[in-house]
Amino acid sequence: MSKSYDLIVIGSGTAAMVATSRAAAAGWKVGVTDFRPFGGTCALRGCDPKKMLVTGAQVMDDIRRMATRGVVAPDARIAWRDLMAFKRTFTGPIPVKQERNYAQKGIDAFHGPARFTGPNSVEIDGVGVCEARHVLIATGARPIPLRFPGAENLITNEEFLELDELPARIVLVGGGYIAAEFSHIAARAGAKVTILQRGERMLTNFDGDLVGWLMESFKEAGIDVRLGHSVSAVEKTDGGFTVHTRARDGATTSVQADIVVHAAGRIPDLEPLDLDVAGIERDERGHLKLNGFLQSISNSAVYAAGDAAAVGPALTPVSSHDAKVAVRNLLEGNQHRPDYRGIPSVAFTIPPIASVGLSEHEAREQGLRFRMKSESVPGWYTARRLAETVYGFKVLVDEETDRVLGAHLVGPHADEVINIFGLAIRHELTAEALKSTMFAYPTGASDIGYML
Repeated sequence: MSKSYDLIVIGSGTAAMVATSRAAAAGWKVGVTDFRPFGGTCALRGCDPKKMLVTGAQVMDDIRRMATRGVVAPDARIAWRDLMAFKRTFTGPIPVKQERNYAQKGIDAFHGPARFTGPNSVEIDGVGVCEARHVLIATGARPIPLRFPGAENLITNEEFLELDELPARIVLVGGGYIAAEFSHIAARAGAKVTILQRGERMLTNFDGDLVGWLMESFKEAGIDVRLGHSVSAVEKTDGGFTVHTRARDGATTSVQADIVVHAAGRIPDLEPLDLDVAGIERDERGHLKLNGFLQSISNSAVYAAGDAAAVGPALTPVSSHDAKVAVRNLLEGNQHRPDYRGIPSVAFTIPPIASVGLSEHEAREQGLRFRMKSESVPGWYTARRLAETVYGFKVLVDEETDRVLGAHLVGPHADEVINIFGLAIRHELTAEALKSTMFAYPTGASDIGYML
Protein backbone atom coordinates (compact mmCIF):
# COMPACT_ATOMS: atom_id res chain seq x y z
CA MET A 1 0.00 0.00 0.00
CA SER A 2 1.38 3.41 -0.94
CA LYS A 3 1.86 6.18 1.61
CA SER A 4 -0.13 9.41 1.26
CA TYR A 5 1.03 12.92 2.12
CA ASP A 6 -0.07 16.49 1.82
CA LEU A 7 3.48 17.44 0.87
CA ILE A 8 6.59 15.53 -0.15
CA VAL A 9 9.84 17.47 -0.30
CA ILE A 10 12.67 16.09 -2.42
CA GLY A 11 15.97 17.22 -0.93
CA SER A 12 17.02 18.10 2.60
CA GLY A 13 18.93 21.38 2.35
CA THR A 14 17.98 24.85 3.50
CA ALA A 15 14.81 25.11 1.39
CA ALA A 16 13.64 21.66 2.46
CA MET A 17 14.21 22.32 6.15
CA VAL A 18 12.20 25.55 6.03
CA ALA A 19 9.38 24.11 3.94
CA THR A 20 8.90 20.87 5.90
CA SER A 21 8.87 22.67 9.25
CA ARG A 22 6.30 25.25 8.17
CA ALA A 23 4.01 22.77 6.45
CA ALA A 24 4.12 20.37 9.41
CA ALA A 25 3.40 23.25 11.81
CA ALA A 26 0.27 23.97 9.77
CA GLY A 27 -0.96 20.43 10.39
CA TRP A 28 0.00 18.93 7.04
CA LYS A 29 1.27 15.36 6.74
CA VAL A 30 4.78 15.82 5.37
CA GLY A 31 7.45 13.51 4.00
CA VAL A 32 11.02 14.35 2.98
CA THR A 33 13.64 12.30 1.19
CA ASP A 34 17.27 12.66 0.21
CA PHE A 35 19.69 10.10 -1.21
CA ARG A 36 22.51 11.88 0.60
CA PRO A 37 22.95 12.66 4.31
CA PHE A 38 20.37 15.12 5.60
CA GLY A 39 21.48 18.74 5.70
CA GLY A 40 22.04 19.78 2.12
CA THR A 41 24.86 21.47 0.26
CA CYS A 42 25.32 24.64 2.29
CA ALA A 43 25.64 22.99 5.68
CA LEU A 44 27.50 19.83 4.65
CA ARG A 45 29.28 20.37 1.33
CA GLY A 46 29.36 24.10 0.62
CA CYS A 47 29.12 27.45 2.36
CA ASP A 48 29.64 26.52 6.00
CA PRO A 49 32.50 24.00 5.76
CA LYS A 50 34.20 26.14 3.12
CA LYS A 51 34.24 29.19 5.37
CA MET A 52 35.69 27.13 8.21
CA LEU A 53 38.64 26.39 5.92
CA VAL A 54 38.77 30.05 4.92
CA THR A 55 39.29 30.86 8.60
CA GLY A 56 42.55 28.92 8.65
CA ALA A 57 43.69 30.52 5.42
CA GLN A 58 42.82 33.96 6.78
CA VAL A 59 45.03 33.42 9.82
CA MET A 60 47.95 32.51 7.57
CA ASP A 61 47.39 35.63 5.50
CA ASP A 62 47.19 37.79 8.62
CA ILE A 63 50.57 36.43 9.70
CA ARG A 64 52.06 37.10 6.25
CA ARG A 65 50.89 40.69 6.16
CA MET A 66 51.97 41.44 9.72
CA ALA A 67 55.33 39.61 9.50
CA THR A 68 57.33 42.86 9.43
CA ARG A 69 54.91 44.73 11.64
CA GLY A 70 55.36 43.09 15.02
CA VAL A 71 53.96 39.59 14.49
CA VAL A 72 56.65 36.91 14.58
CA ALA A 73 55.45 33.39 13.72
CA PRO A 74 58.04 31.84 11.38
CA ASP A 75 56.83 28.28 11.91
CA ALA A 76 53.14 28.94 11.37
CA ARG A 77 51.47 26.59 8.89
CA ILE A 78 48.16 24.94 8.19
CA ALA A 79 47.94 21.32 9.35
CA TRP A 80 45.39 20.31 6.75
CA ARG A 81 44.19 17.13 8.44
CA ASP A 82 43.59 19.00 11.69
CA LEU A 83 41.79 21.81 9.89
CA MET A 84 39.54 19.25 8.21
CA ALA A 85 38.89 17.61 11.57
CA PHE A 86 37.81 21.00 12.90
CA LYS A 87 35.45 21.36 9.93
CA ARG A 88 33.93 17.95 10.66
CA THR A 89 33.11 18.94 14.24
CA PHE A 90 30.48 21.09 12.57
CA THR A 91 29.39 18.99 9.59
CA GLY A 92 29.51 15.58 11.28
CA PRO A 93 26.57 15.97 13.70
CA ILE A 94 24.23 17.72 11.26
CA PRO A 95 22.55 14.71 9.57
CA VAL A 96 21.64 13.09 12.89
CA LYS A 97 20.39 16.39 14.31
CA GLN A 98 18.30 17.00 11.23
CA GLU A 99 16.77 13.51 11.33
CA ARG A 100 15.93 14.01 15.00
CA ASN A 101 14.36 17.36 14.15
CA TYR A 102 12.15 15.74 11.52
CA ALA A 103 11.03 13.07 13.97
CA GLN A 104 10.17 15.62 16.65
CA LYS A 105 7.96 17.48 14.19
CA GLY A 106 6.18 14.37 12.96
CA ILE A 107 7.79 14.52 9.51
CA ASP A 108 8.47 11.19 7.80
CA ALA A 109 12.11 11.23 6.68
CA PHE A 110 13.42 8.79 4.09
CA HIS A 111 16.88 7.98 2.78
CA GLY A 112 16.81 7.26 -0.92
CA PRO A 113 16.65 8.66 -4.45
CA ALA A 114 13.23 9.81 -5.60
CA ARG A 115 11.61 9.91 -9.00
CA PHE A 116 8.16 10.87 -10.22
CA THR A 117 5.85 8.05 -11.29
CA GLY A 118 2.92 10.34 -12.05
CA PRO A 119 1.67 13.91 -11.59
CA ASN A 120 1.07 13.33 -7.86
CA SER A 121 3.22 10.32 -7.08
CA VAL A 122 6.86 9.85 -6.15
CA GLU A 123 8.73 6.58 -5.85
CA ILE A 124 11.46 6.49 -3.20
CA ASP A 125 14.01 3.70 -3.29
CA GLY A 126 13.48 1.34 -0.37
CA VAL A 127 10.13 2.91 0.47
CA GLY A 128 7.90 2.52 -2.55
CA VAL A 129 5.42 4.83 -4.21
CA CYS A 130 4.13 7.77 -2.19
CA GLU A 131 1.10 9.79 -3.21
CA ALA A 132 1.10 13.51 -2.49
CA ARG A 133 -1.23 16.44 -2.97
CA HIS A 134 1.87 18.54 -3.55
CA VAL A 135 5.58 18.02 -4.18
CA LEU A 136 8.33 20.57 -3.55
CA ILE A 137 11.50 20.08 -5.59
CA ALA A 138 14.43 21.28 -3.48
CA THR A 139 17.22 19.12 -4.85
CA GLY A 140 19.88 21.83 -5.10
CA ALA A 141 22.50 21.92 -7.84
CA ARG A 142 25.22 19.74 -9.33
CA PRO A 143 28.41 20.48 -11.31
CA ILE A 144 27.76 21.36 -14.93
CA PRO A 145 28.84 18.52 -17.28
CA LEU A 146 32.20 19.10 -18.98
CA ARG A 147 32.74 17.72 -22.47
CA PHE A 148 36.50 17.55 -22.97
CA PRO A 149 38.40 14.21 -22.95
CA GLY A 150 39.38 13.19 -19.43
CA ALA A 151 36.69 15.26 -17.71
CA GLU A 152 35.93 12.21 -15.56
CA ASN A 153 39.31 12.74 -13.87
CA LEU A 154 38.19 15.97 -12.22
CA ILE A 155 36.99 16.03 -8.63
CA THR A 156 34.09 18.21 -7.56
CA ASN A 157 34.14 21.06 -5.09
CA GLU A 158 32.38 18.73 -2.66
CA GLU A 159 35.16 16.17 -2.92
CA PHE A 160 37.74 18.89 -2.38
CA LEU A 161 36.07 19.72 0.93
CA GLU A 162 36.60 16.12 2.05
CA LEU A 163 40.32 15.81 1.23
CA ASP A 164 42.25 14.34 4.15
CA GLU A 165 45.52 15.53 2.63
CA LEU A 166 46.09 18.59 0.48
CA PRO A 167 48.02 17.74 -2.70
CA ALA A 168 51.03 19.83 -3.64
CA ARG A 169 49.81 20.81 -7.13
CA ILE A 170 46.20 21.82 -7.75
CA VAL A 171 44.54 22.98 -10.95
CA LEU A 172 41.09 24.57 -10.84
CA VAL A 173 39.06 24.60 -14.05
CA GLY A 174 36.79 27.65 -14.07
CA GLY A 175 36.84 31.19 -12.78
CA GLY A 176 33.83 31.71 -10.53
CA TYR A 177 33.18 31.46 -6.80
CA ILE A 178 34.62 27.98 -6.38
CA ALA A 179 37.87 28.69 -8.21
CA ALA A 180 38.39 32.02 -6.46
CA GLU A 181 37.66 30.79 -2.94
CA PHE A 182 39.33 27.39 -3.11
CA SER A 183 42.47 28.82 -4.70
CA HIS A 184 42.94 31.18 -1.77
CA ILE A 185 42.43 28.37 0.74
CA ALA A 186 44.81 25.96 -1.00
CA ALA A 187 47.53 28.50 -1.72
CA ARG A 188 47.71 29.62 1.89
CA ALA A 189 47.85 25.99 2.96
CA GLY A 190 51.01 25.60 0.90
CA ALA A 191 49.79 24.18 -2.43
CA LYS A 192 50.89 25.38 -5.84
CA VAL A 193 47.64 26.52 -7.44
CA THR A 194 46.77 27.21 -11.07
CA ILE A 195 43.43 28.58 -12.28
CA LEU A 196 42.39 27.97 -15.89
CA GLN A 197 39.61 30.34 -16.89
CA ARG A 198 38.43 30.49 -20.47
CA GLY A 199 36.89 33.95 -20.03
CA GLU A 200 38.57 37.34 -20.03
CA ARG A 201 38.33 37.73 -16.27
CA MET A 202 37.33 35.93 -13.10
CA LEU A 203 34.22 36.40 -10.99
CA THR A 204 31.98 37.74 -13.75
CA ASN A 205 29.09 38.22 -11.28
CA PHE A 206 31.06 41.01 -9.62
CA ASP A 207 32.08 44.49 -10.76
CA GLY A 208 35.00 44.33 -13.19
CA ASP A 209 36.91 47.21 -11.64
CA LEU A 210 36.81 45.65 -8.19
CA VAL A 211 37.75 42.23 -9.52
CA GLY A 212 40.74 43.93 -11.13
CA TRP A 213 41.81 45.30 -7.74
CA LEU A 214 41.23 41.90 -6.12
CA MET A 215 43.56 40.15 -8.56
CA GLU A 216 46.49 41.65 -6.67
CA SER A 217 45.64 39.32 -3.80
CA PHE A 218 45.86 36.30 -6.12
CA LYS A 219 49.32 37.46 -7.15
CA GLU A 220 50.42 37.99 -3.55
CA ALA A 221 49.22 34.48 -2.67
CA GLY A 222 51.24 32.99 -5.52
CA ILE A 223 48.18 31.79 -7.45
CA ASP A 224 48.82 31.34 -11.18
CA VAL A 225 45.73 32.72 -12.92
CA ARG A 226 45.58 31.99 -16.64
CA LEU A 227 42.76 33.87 -18.33
CA GLY A 228 41.59 33.01 -21.82
CA HIS A 229 42.68 29.40 -21.39
CA SER A 230 40.26 26.59 -22.27
CA VAL A 231 40.93 23.03 -21.17
CA SER A 232 41.15 20.69 -24.16
CA ALA A 233 41.89 17.47 -22.25
CA VAL A 234 42.97 16.05 -18.89
CA GLU A 235 45.36 13.15 -19.17
CA LYS A 236 46.06 10.75 -16.31
CA THR A 237 49.77 10.08 -15.83
CA ASP A 238 51.94 8.08 -13.44
CA GLY A 239 52.64 11.23 -11.45
CA GLY A 240 49.13 12.66 -11.43
CA PHE A 241 47.51 14.52 -14.33
CA THR A 242 48.49 16.63 -17.30
CA VAL A 243 45.98 19.36 -18.11
CA HIS A 244 46.15 20.44 -21.75
CA THR A 245 44.96 23.94 -22.56
CA ARG A 246 44.41 26.15 -25.57
CA ALA A 247 44.70 29.93 -25.42
CA ARG A 248 42.57 32.26 -27.50
CA ASP A 249 45.42 32.83 -29.92
CA GLY A 250 45.57 29.09 -30.53
CA ALA A 251 48.70 28.47 -28.48
CA THR A 252 48.70 25.21 -26.53
CA THR A 253 50.20 24.61 -23.11
CA SER A 254 50.01 22.01 -20.38
CA VAL A 255 49.98 22.07 -16.57
CA GLN A 256 50.96 19.25 -14.22
CA ALA A 257 48.67 18.56 -11.29
CA ASP A 258 48.07 16.12 -8.48
CA ILE A 259 44.36 16.89 -8.56
CA VAL A 260 42.15 18.82 -10.96
CA VAL A 261 39.05 20.48 -9.51
CA HIS A 262 35.81 21.18 -11.36
CA ALA A 263 35.10 24.86 -10.70
CA ALA A 264 33.20 25.67 -13.89
CA GLY A 265 29.74 26.22 -12.46
CA ARG A 266 26.66 24.30 -11.30
CA ILE A 267 23.16 23.66 -12.64
CA PRO A 268 19.87 22.50 -11.05
CA ASP A 269 20.06 18.83 -10.06
CA LEU A 270 16.94 17.59 -11.85
CA GLU A 271 17.98 14.71 -14.12
CA PRO A 272 17.22 11.77 -11.77
CA LEU A 273 13.65 12.91 -11.10
CA ASP A 274 11.91 11.67 -14.30
CA LEU A 275 10.12 14.99 -14.65
CA ASP A 276 8.50 14.07 -17.96
CA VAL A 277 6.51 11.29 -16.27
CA ALA A 278 4.88 13.94 -14.08
CA GLY A 279 4.29 16.36 -16.95
CA ILE A 280 6.77 18.88 -15.54
CA GLU A 281 8.12 21.05 -18.33
CA ARG A 282 11.61 22.55 -18.62
CA ASP A 283 12.96 25.36 -20.78
CA GLU A 284 15.75 25.24 -23.36
CA ARG A 285 18.37 25.49 -20.59
CA GLY A 286 16.89 22.50 -18.79
CA HIS A 287 15.47 24.66 -15.98
CA LEU A 288 11.99 24.18 -14.59
CA LYS A 289 9.27 26.29 -16.16
CA LEU A 290 7.74 28.05 -13.17
CA ASN A 291 5.19 30.81 -12.76
CA GLY A 292 5.69 33.81 -10.50
CA PHE A 293 4.59 31.78 -7.48
CA LEU A 294 7.38 29.15 -7.86
CA GLN A 295 4.81 26.67 -9.18
CA SER A 296 5.27 24.44 -12.22
CA ILE A 297 3.33 25.89 -15.15
CA SER A 298 2.49 22.40 -16.41
CA ASN A 299 1.80 20.52 -13.16
CA SER A 300 0.04 22.63 -10.56
CA ALA A 301 0.83 20.13 -7.79
CA VAL A 302 4.56 20.83 -8.03
CA TYR A 303 6.56 23.77 -6.67
CA ALA A 304 10.31 24.37 -6.50
CA ALA A 305 12.70 26.35 -4.32
CA GLY A 306 16.36 27.33 -4.12
CA ASP A 307 18.96 26.20 -6.63
CA ALA A 308 16.53 23.68 -8.12
CA ALA A 309 14.12 26.50 -8.97
CA ALA A 310 16.93 28.66 -10.40
CA VAL A 311 14.78 31.80 -10.27
CA GLY A 312 16.74 33.97 -7.86
CA PRO A 313 20.49 34.06 -7.22
CA ALA A 314 22.03 30.72 -6.24
CA LEU A 315 22.51 31.71 -2.62
CA THR A 316 21.49 30.11 0.68
CA PRO A 317 19.27 33.01 1.83
CA VAL A 318 17.40 32.72 -1.48
CA SER A 319 16.69 29.03 -0.79
CA SER A 320 15.17 29.92 2.56
CA HIS A 321 13.18 32.79 1.06
CA ASP A 322 11.88 30.63 -1.79
CA ALA A 323 10.75 27.95 0.64
CA LYS A 324 8.81 30.46 2.74
CA VAL A 325 7.11 31.81 -0.38
CA ALA A 326 6.30 28.36 -1.75
CA VAL A 327 4.80 27.11 1.51
CA ARG A 328 2.69 30.24 1.95
CA ASN A 329 1.33 29.69 -1.55
CA LEU A 330 0.65 26.04 -0.79
CA LEU A 331 -1.19 26.89 2.42
CA GLU A 332 -2.99 30.07 1.33
CA GLY A 333 -3.26 29.74 -2.45
CA ASN A 334 -1.02 31.56 -4.90
CA GLN A 335 -0.79 35.03 -3.39
CA HIS A 336 2.94 35.50 -2.77
CA ARG A 337 5.85 36.12 -5.10
CA PRO A 338 9.53 35.98 -4.23
CA ASP A 339 11.25 39.32 -3.63
CA TYR A 340 14.94 39.26 -4.45
CA ARG A 341 15.72 42.92 -3.82
CA GLY A 342 18.81 43.70 -1.81
CA ILE A 343 20.32 40.22 -1.60
CA PRO A 344 24.08 40.48 -1.06
CA SER A 345 26.50 38.13 -2.76
CA VAL A 346 30.00 37.44 -1.41
CA ALA A 347 33.01 35.53 -2.69
CA PHE A 348 35.10 34.58 0.34
CA THR A 349 38.46 35.27 -1.17
CA ILE A 350 41.13 36.86 1.02
CA PRO A 351 40.12 39.65 1.24
CA PRO A 352 36.46 39.11 0.28
CA ILE A 353 34.58 40.76 -2.56
CA ALA A 354 30.88 41.58 -2.24
CA SER A 355 28.02 42.99 -4.26
CA VAL A 356 24.38 43.97 -3.83
CA GLY A 357 21.84 45.68 -6.05
CA LEU A 358 22.47 47.03 -9.53
CA SER A 359 25.82 47.02 -11.26
CA GLU A 360 27.04 50.13 -13.07
CA HIS A 361 26.29 48.41 -16.39
CA GLU A 362 22.75 47.47 -15.31
CA ALA A 363 22.00 50.98 -14.08
CA ARG A 364 23.14 52.48 -17.39
CA GLU A 365 21.17 49.90 -19.39
CA GLN A 366 18.04 50.88 -17.48
CA GLY A 367 18.65 54.54 -18.29
CA LEU A 368 18.72 55.54 -14.63
CA ARG A 369 20.10 58.90 -13.53
CA PHE A 370 22.56 58.15 -10.77
CA ARG A 371 25.69 59.39 -9.13
CA MET A 372 28.53 56.99 -8.55
CA LYS A 373 31.49 57.06 -6.26
CA SER A 374 34.28 54.56 -6.85
CA GLU A 375 37.81 54.42 -5.51
CA SER A 376 40.63 52.07 -4.59
CA VAL A 377 41.54 53.07 -1.03
CA PRO A 378 44.24 50.84 0.49
CA GLY A 379 45.44 53.94 2.32
CA TRP A 380 42.29 54.15 4.45
CA TYR A 381 42.68 53.13 8.09
CA THR A 382 40.53 49.99 7.68
CA ALA A 383 43.10 48.54 5.28
CA ARG A 384 46.26 50.10 6.74
CA ARG A 385 45.81 48.65 10.22
CA LEU A 386 45.74 45.18 8.62
CA ALA A 387 48.54 45.94 6.14
CA GLU A 388 46.04 45.00 3.43
CA THR A 389 46.82 46.21 -0.09
CA VAL A 390 43.33 45.56 -1.51
CA TYR A 391 40.45 47.83 -0.48
CA GLY A 392 37.97 49.61 -2.70
CA PHE A 393 34.33 50.35 -3.43
CA LYS A 394 31.79 51.43 -6.02
CA VAL A 395 28.43 52.77 -4.83
CA LEU A 396 25.52 53.92 -7.01
CA VAL A 397 22.83 56.32 -5.72
CA ASP A 398 19.69 57.42 -7.55
CA GLU A 399 19.87 61.15 -8.36
CA GLU A 400 16.14 61.74 -7.90
CA THR A 401 15.32 59.68 -4.80
CA ASP A 402 18.74 59.52 -3.11
CA ARG A 403 18.17 55.78 -2.66
CA VAL A 404 21.06 53.35 -2.90
CA LEU A 405 20.88 51.42 -6.18
CA GLY A 406 23.93 49.23 -5.83
CA ALA A 407 27.07 48.71 -3.78
CA HIS A 408 30.24 46.82 -4.64
CA LEU A 409 33.00 46.30 -2.10
CA VAL A 410 36.34 44.53 -1.95
CA GLY A 411 38.66 44.34 1.01
CA PRO A 412 38.54 43.86 4.78
CA HIS A 413 35.03 43.41 6.23
CA ALA A 414 33.37 43.66 2.81
CA ASP A 415 31.42 40.48 3.62
CA GLU A 416 29.82 42.19 6.63
CA VAL A 417 29.52 45.79 5.46
CA ILE A 418 27.67 44.74 2.30
CA ASN A 419 24.74 43.69 4.49
CA ILE A 420 24.13 47.29 5.50
CA PHE A 421 23.87 48.29 1.87
CA GLY A 422 21.56 45.31 1.32
CA LEU A 423 19.32 46.56 4.12
CA ALA A 424 19.28 50.01 2.54
CA ILE A 425 18.28 48.69 -0.88
CA ARG A 426 15.61 46.28 0.35
CA HIS A 427 13.99 48.89 2.61
CA GLU A 428 14.58 51.86 0.31
CA LEU A 429 16.78 53.83 2.68
CA THR A 430 18.44 56.95 1.33
CA ALA A 431 22.15 57.66 1.13
CA GLU A 432 21.55 60.50 3.55
CA ALA A 433 20.02 58.08 6.07
CA LEU A 434 23.16 55.96 5.92
CA LYS A 435 25.47 58.96 6.16
CA SER A 436 23.64 60.27 9.20
CA THR A 437 23.91 56.92 11.01
CA MET A 438 26.57 56.81 13.70
CA PHE A 439 28.40 53.53 13.26
CA ALA A 440 30.86 52.22 15.83
CA TYR A 441 34.37 53.52 15.15
CA PRO A 442 36.81 52.31 14.01
CA THR A 443 34.99 49.54 12.14
CA GLY A 444 34.45 48.65 8.52
CA ALA A 445 30.95 50.11 8.69
CA SER A 446 32.30 53.48 9.77
CA ASP A 447 33.68 53.87 6.24
CA ILE A 448 30.19 53.83 4.71
CA GLY A 449 29.66 57.57 4.94
CA TYR A 450 32.84 58.17 2.93
CA MET A 451 31.66 55.77 0.22
CA LEU A 452 28.48 57.77 -0.50
